[in-house]
Amino acid sequence: MKRQLVLENGAAFVGEGFGSSSEMKGEVVFNTGMTGYQELITDPSYCGQIVTMTYPLIGNYGINRSDNESARPSISGLIVKEVAKAPSHWQKEKTLSEWLDDYDVPGIEGIDTRKLTKIIREYGTLRGKIVPVDADPAVVAEELKKWPLPTDQISRVSTKSAYVTPGSGPRVVLVDFGAKQGILRECIKRNFDVVIVPYQTSAEDILKLHPDGVLLSNGPGDPKEVPEAVETVRELLGKIPVFGICLGHQLFALAAGANTVKMRFGHRGVNHPVKNLRSGKFVITSQNHGFTVEKESLNSTDLEVTHVAINDGTIEGLRHTKYPAFSVQYHPEASPGPDDSQDLFDEFLSMMETNKKEGAELA
Repeated sequence: MKRQLVLENGAAFVGEGFGSSSEMKGEVVFNTGMTGYQELITDPSYCGQIVTMTYPLIGNYGINRSDNESARPSISGLIVKEVAKAPSHWQKEKTLSEWLDDYDVPGIEGIDTRKLTKIIREYGTLRGKIVPVDADPAVVAEELKKWPLPTDQISRVSTKSAYVTPGSGPRVVLVDFGAKQGILRECIKRNFDVVIVPYQTSAEDILKLHPDGVLLSNGPGDPKEVPEAVETVRELLGKIPVFGICLGHQLFALAAGANTVKMRFGHRGVNHPVKNLRSGKFVITSQNHGFTVEKESLNSTDLEVTHVAINDGTIEGLRHTKYPAFSVQYHPEASPGPDDSQDLFDEFLSMMETNKKEGAELA
């Protein structure tokens, strides 16, 4: 079944459809990961986006029940060079195409993904739509130009009510802006007593839970679209240790007085090198973000840069100089890998223990 991807600039790519046969709009981005497609597809940070995979063969080990990062696919569509028709893996339960069809997610294979990626790198992320092959690209492009990108992604992927993953260690409130299961797994591994709360939970209600620390999760979209979350983080700073990941990093920066800006085409992949400025250590990281903290905006804040991206020099980590709070732009839970930065959860644990000890001494 022939289908096509049309971009807002009029470019059209014709290929074979797989997954669902529905039409779907979204922001077209690319990911450079060679593996981990199931984790990527279920990452809530991709909500509202059509993802292009630069690695040529996707779906070769099928879909299993162990690798999801949320309950269902979050992407709007998937673009690949070739989708595996006969995947092989001992845990395989379905093919990628069957699974996407179950959740009404359309895909296209057989297009020139290198050319598409180069267009995104040149023009930045673009609106796109997966449509039947007989649709007029010029008409679709005009429709896309008038289509406002969604701003409600976080409300779509955040939990609707609070729930608990009990543990005997420190109590951590995980604010869910679209949290990956990998974050929760790292908390459970350290025996944290985790309370997961919706993204709009107030600082007052968070503090009523008597947490030892607050973890700000990853999530989709522009951090400025959730000003209530920025205000919540601002009210928490200085009262409780805070650790921000990805979108949580950006919200932490905004709460401390910095600014965020949209990137040309973002960072999406599992091989991004980052330098820790405090230790001098280099790590390979998993990343998925389209916004970044503006360097110049840090000058009038109490934030210091702790990590930078080697490829383009953008900010990858921050620390508050007065309060127990820090953040990273990348994914230390790294699902899928690498696991170079999982010790950041141990750093968060140490921060909570130190803060609790100092509070007891003052009392």
